[in-house]
Amino acid sequence: MHNLALALKIKGFDVSGSDDEIFEPSKTRLADAGLLPPVMGWFPDKITGDIDAVILGMHARNNNPELIRARKLGLKVFSYPEYLFEQTKEKIRAVVGGSHGKTTITSMVMHVLKTCGKKFDYMVGSQIEGFDTMVGLTNDASIAVFEGDEYLTSPIDLRPKFHLYKANIGLVTGIAWDHVNVFPTFEGYIDQFRIFAEGIESGGTLIYCTEDKVLCEMVESSSIKAKKIGYRTHSYHTQGEKWALETAYGTVALKIFGSHNMQNIAGAKEICIQLGVSELEFYDAISSFGGAAKRLQLLGKDKLVSYYLDFAHSPSKVLATMDAVRTQFPKHNFVAVLELHTFSSLSAGFLSNYNGTMNDADKAIVFFNPDAVRHKNLPELTADEVFKNFGRDDLVVLSDSEKIQNAIFQQYSSKTVVLLMSSGSFGGLNLPLLVAKSLSE
Repeated sequence: MHNLALALKIKGFDVSGSDDEIFEPSKTRLADAGLLPPVMGWFPDKITGDIDAVILGMHARNNNPELIRARKLGLKVFSYPEYLFEQTKEKIRAVVGGSHGKTTITSMVMHVLKTCGKKFDYMVGSQIEGFDTMVGLTNDASIAVFEGDEYLTSPIDLRPKFHLYKANIGLVTGIAWDHVNVFPTFEGYIDQFRIFAEGIESGGTLIYCTEDKVLCEMVESSSIKAKKIGYRTHSYHTQGEKWALETAYGTVALKIFGSHNMQNIAGAKEICIQLGVSELEFYDAISSFGGAAKRLQLLGKDKLVSYYLDFAHSPSKVLATMDAVRTQFPKHNFVAVLELHTFSSLSAGFLSNYNGTMNDADKAIVFFNPDAVRHKNLPELTADEVFKNFGRDDLVVLSDSEKIQNAIFQQYSSKTVVLLMSSGSFGGLNLPLLVAKSLSE
């Protein structure tokens, strides 16, 4: 939401907002732009008849006093994805969906389009090098590229966000059950991608990964009117720690690694071709792509240890990220640390989906914060429940932030890669600062 506010101010809108709590870095970024509310809370008097539109965030429940006032005045009220569509409804919208890889593919497409000098609007779920905000809206771009999240639009609109973007070009990376709090069955979860694919605008295109069995079955059994284009992992080779694409134009050296990223590149290429980028232009541009924040992001290294941070939290993401690191560093001591932070991962009935996902590591550590469990109103989770579901007799399970910090930043006596996986913060740890401090000692 704060990125949307910044993007609208850059576009020339008068923007104001309310919230009951604002965290960093949003707080500082809003303050620097002159958009930080002077007082936290909800104030109906701020909602007046001369406001063009009200945009709701995830806190906007039906009894929100500002929402009640907006409705009473008959103002236009949009959810976040509804407003993004409103701003781009005359543009070609490319929407990247799927249970994994959507942030990376969206970032790749954005990087290529920018490198090729094409104007475009965008929304992506991570900070990308070369972009000041995670949302960009213009008056003159004819293209919009959106990361398509399948989670719910808002507490008062229970449709998945990516249904509302009305894609002209839709991509689905794969389907692996997630968000069990709102999709209690796998079949119900799959249906959201079916609705997305069948809802692609007339004359549009569905791009999908043919290496995902569940996705292929969904595509084959659906009434999809869009043109269908399948993709699979791009041909590549490795030389030491360097990865390169094998193309009709020769070898293309890359800055990123992992077979899952070679698959992501193949999907991104198909979108870019649909948007008017040639294959040669794509390969020239993708060679300089350095990755998205928190997607195998190198936090720091010295001669002995390297620390990588990844957003992986669902079983399919953990498995892909683990494989990438093990393949990249086959002779290193591999320490994998996973925080269970989402509703799904903290649900005892879902934990069995993680069985075997951390087997590639020499040492595997799983952390969960009991406060996060209580905050999500979930039943108490025990270390024993976590331990028995991962399928490793030597798994270390921790639930104290001081202990997890000590476990991560210990003394390593051989070449080691430490992979930190979480959609949270390991109980409030400032990982970049701690990594820098550890490497300087």
